[in-house]
Amino acid sequence: MTSTQPSTGQADELALTVDEYAEFMREIEEQPKWRHTADKEMEYADGNQLDSELLKRQQALGIPPAVEDLIGPALLSIQGYEATIRTDWRVTPSGGIGGQDVADALNYKLNEAERESRADRACSDAFRSQIAVGIGWVEVRKETDPFKYPYRCGMIHRNEMHWDFKAQEPDLSDARWLRRQRWLPKERIALVFPEHKEVIEAIGTHGPSWWAERGIELLDGGTSTGLHNAWADARNWTVQEDRWYNPTNKDICLAEVWYRRWVNVPVLRSPDGRVVEYDENNPAHNAAVLSGKVEVSLAVVARVRRSYWLGPICLHDGPSPYTHQHFPYVPFWGFREDTTSVPYGYVRGMVYPQDSVNSGISKLRWGMAAVRTERTKGAVAMSDAQFRRQVARVDADIVLDAAHMAQPGARFEVKRDFQLNSQHFQLIQDGRQSIQRVSAVTSGFMGKEGTARSGLQEQTQVEQSNQSLARIMDNFRFARSLVGEMLLAMIVDELGEQQHVIVIEGDAVRADRTVVLNRPEVDPHTSIPYLSNDLQRTRLKVALEDVPSTASYRGQQLNAMSEAVKSLPPQYQAAVLPFLVSLMDVPFKKDVVEAVRAAAQQESPEQIQQRINQAVQDALAKAGNDLKARELDLKERKAESEIRNLDANTVQTGVQASYSAMQAGVQVAQMPQIAPIADAVMEGAGYRAPNPGGDDPNFPTPAGPQPAGSVPVEASAGAQPVEAPGVHHNTSPAFPPVPQHGASPMHGIETPTPADNLQ
Repeated sequence: MTSTQPSTGQADELALTVDEYAEFMREIEEQPKWRHTADKEMEYADGNQLDSELLKRQQALGIPPAVEDLIGPALLSIQGYEATIRTDWRVTPSGGIGGQDVADALNYKLNEAERESRADRACSDAFRSQIAVGIGWVEVRKETDPFKYPYRCGMIHRNEMHWDFKAQEPDLSDARWLRRQRWLPKERIALVFPEHKEVIEAIGTHGPSWWAERGIELLDGGTSTGLHNAWADARNWTVQEDRWYNPTNKDICLAEVWYRRWVNVPVLRSPDGRVVEYDENNPAHNAAVLSGKVEVSLAVVARVRRSYWLGPICLHDGPSPYTHQHFPYVPFWGFREDTTSVPYGYVRGMVYPQDSVNSGISKLRWGMAAVRTERTKGAVAMSDAQFRRQVARVDADIVLDAAHMAQPGARFEVKRDFQLNSQHFQLIQDGRQSIQRVSAVTSGFMGKEGTARSGLQEQTQVEQSNQSLARIMDNFRFARSLVGEMLLAMIVDELGEQQHVIVIEGDAVRADRTVVLNRPEVDPHTSIPYLSNDLQRTRLKVALEDVPSTASYRGQQLNAMSEAVKSLPPQYQAAVLPFLVSLMDVPFKKDVVEAVRAAAQQESPEQIQQRINQAVQDALAKAGNDLKARELDLKERKAESEIRNLDANTVQTGVQASYSAMQAGVQVAQMPQIAPIADAVMEGAGYRAPNPGGDDPNFPTPAGPQPAGSVPVEASAGAQPVEAPGVHHNTSPAFPPVPQHGASPMHGIETPTPADNLQ
């Protein structure tokens, strides 16, 4: 049967037929049976590691059950690692003028959708299933409730999803089909598909044989054509009915099937590399084709479609309501087998070590309390059952048969094997270490004390764990980016071609910004209308931001920047301080930044005084006092120069007088006879000695011996000559008497001083 669209009632050539849907069901039944193993592995991850059969056997043997969960903490440490390195989506333009403004506006809307649609929580929930069993699913769809946020992201359980195992691409872009099934009550399904309310109620009331129960009514007429066809399909349906009907609670399994149809379509390729599908009803496309500015070619493209099935009944079939070409279910792949493409995760390698640890602990506890007895028959005065119960007690009281023990060869002995317990303990330790070996999660990575004895060793072990998780984290980032692309596609589709004003709220550093999308404008040169910041013509892509946005990473940035700011000069510290405050996790950091900037704009006292002086000078210049001030400045400079000149002349005169005095002293010292003559000459010239006398210049005199022929300073200026020590009077008759003798015959000018002529 070819399904029909309820909205138009016209046959759709691309609609999914009931035979094709049945073929999908048979493919699902022939796929590898991996879901039971995945469910068991998730039970181990949740701590449910002992099944009922094992517990019964342990109870029969007297072995106490024991569970030391090592898988759960290992997975929680990996989940915590994902939370600490979580990154934000960022919209980047692929090219074109004005693309950055459009990207910034969409980036703001996308970050808002990331928060409100709970995309981070959905991806984290899918990440747990990804690392545990190798597959997780996230649904990205529009919210049907108008009172909620328009978009919604949620984690889908793996058992609800079935997909084409022949697909090789990680985003299932080459998959032929994907099916999700949910068990819902008939009333809820009837509200979504009111046009099929009658058949839905019939299936919910009579179960798989609804067509037989109401066969007479259908043959008598009075029903819609769609219901009659559904009755015929139900008779020919070969898939087991228990797959879509629960007779206990009357729930019905509703299947949502997404599939692709490949068709030939004409496409237009512009010179800038943009490719669009040709629409004959679009005047712009027709004009571009007639002008020859675009290249027209045929291409095989995929059409994504959606249909809803209730057993063999098709409730709806039509094209995808989204503009992107992906199924709205994003797979988060862990690892996949090479031959069968069966997904698996880390728990697969942890099951055996976990069982070994649990059984080892149970046997160790049992071995510590177990005893072995060796006795001859009749050695105890009680039955065998009573003896076994008594010997297992801590306060055991064994009554022996005295008569039997007195017989030759009678013996009773209780033994405990402690050597076997040490071997069990070593086996347990090896099992605990095996969990870390197979999961590549060290004790340091889990936040516990490990084998590292220094900070460098601890950091090395953590980096090794990060390296071992690189592959699965790369798969996670790819799937999360695909979630962002789907959200962005829905945002772009909602904005459409209408004008939108988006206010990008600022933070502690950046101010608010307004971007207008799809603004109608007219080219002033050609008078052709166009849209600035055209959302539909700007090619965009979603990338994960390189800088994580977690609180721990912001704390690391704050510490690193704080250390860097300490070494900066004060003027640079004031400039960087707002950025430093923006990294602090305080609710009022925006107010703190504004206060810091306001304080930085205040003037210091020196700056205020400098500004006052400058204002005074400007006022004087405006009043015409500039020339007078310059004249006063010149006079002041001239007076200062004259004063310095007088000081220099005074110094020069003093130096010359000193020099002349020294020269006179030298002449007198060398020729004492000229001193009286000089005095007479100066007296003849009118010289009068100063009264009172002048100041002694106190020139320094050498303390050592004087050169030969020199006269002591005391002999000058009328002083009496002093004989040098050790000099004797000349008494030789061959030489005349020395001039220093008072009884000298010299008179007048022959005497050394005029005082010699006075009697």
